[in-house]
Amino acid sequence: MSKHLLIGQRGEQAVAKYLEQQGFAILAHNYRQRCGEIDLIAQLGEVLCFVEIKTRTTEYFPISQVVTKAKQQKIIKTAKWYILTNKISNKVLRFDVAIVTGAVDTFTIRYLPNAFTNCSRSPY
Repeated sequence: MSKHLLIGQRGEQAVAKYLEQQGFAILAHNYRQRCGEIDLIAQLGEVLCFVEIKTRTTEYFPISQVVTKAKQQKIIKTAKWYILTNKISNKVLRFDVAIVTGAVDTFTIRYLPNAFTNCSRSPY
C-alpha cells in the first residue's frame, strides 16, 4: 500500500473513532456504488450523516477546493442509493466533511457538520 493511501486510510480510521467517541454508530465504511463513494456513514439518534473525509499532511485549504460541487453531487447521489436500498425513512440527513491534517500519530480533525446540502426539492 502506498504512503498516500495509508495516510488516507488512517485518517478515515481517526474520524470513525472521533465520531464513535461523540456517540455515533458507524454504519458503513467506504460505501461504493457506480455513482460514487461515501467514506463514512454514521448515525446518532435520528441523524444520518454521510461523511466525506479529506486527509492532508499540511494545513487545509478552502472547503470549495476540498469538496467540489461535482464531488458533492456524487456523494448526494450515492447517499440517495444508500437510503433507497436500505429502506431508510424518517431520518434527518446530513452531509458532513472531516478534514484531517498532520502525521499519522498526530492527526488534527476539523469536523464540519452540514458542510453542504442536497438542494433538490425531494428529501431523498
